[in-house]
Amino acid sequence: MQYSFTLALNNEDATQNLAQVLAQHFTTGVVYLVGDLGAGKTTLSRYFLHALGHQGAVKSPTYTLVEPYNIQGKDIFHFDLYRLNDPYELELMGIRDYLDIPEALFLFEWPSKGGDEIPQADLIIHLEKSEDQLSRVATLSFSSEELKHALESQ
Repeated sequence: MQYSFTLALNNEDATQNLAQVLAQHFTTGVVYLVGDLGAGKTTLSRYFLHALGHQGAVKSPTYTLVEPYNIQGKDIFHFDLYRLNDPYELELMGIRDYLDIPEALFLFEWPSKGGDEIPQADLIIHLEKSEDQLSRVATLSFSSEELKHALESQ
């Protein structure tokens, strides 16, 4: 069953709390982070990686396309496809080598630019800025009943 859940991210703490829930219930698979520039995709990714146990800075992979992490023996790949001109560039950079790693977690910012070169998402997070740009709304689409219950109890 597919679920949809919407929540307000009125401050950094709310974004950090969402990342904590995600880190507890979503540790493998493919996550799409969708939203306009400045919607908070990288910020949520940063909090997510920290909640998974990453120590230190989280660089935006805007120019490198991917930042790999190994956190407590777990492979995590943070992709930012914003500067991608053609999805085939992912094939040229060896995306299949990343995608073949079992039990990995893949975070894709700007997934629409990846075309058929990236796998379908297990979790889609759509972030929207409020008109005053002071808060965000996150709409999550997923199939995990455990994640649904965890989000509802927030």
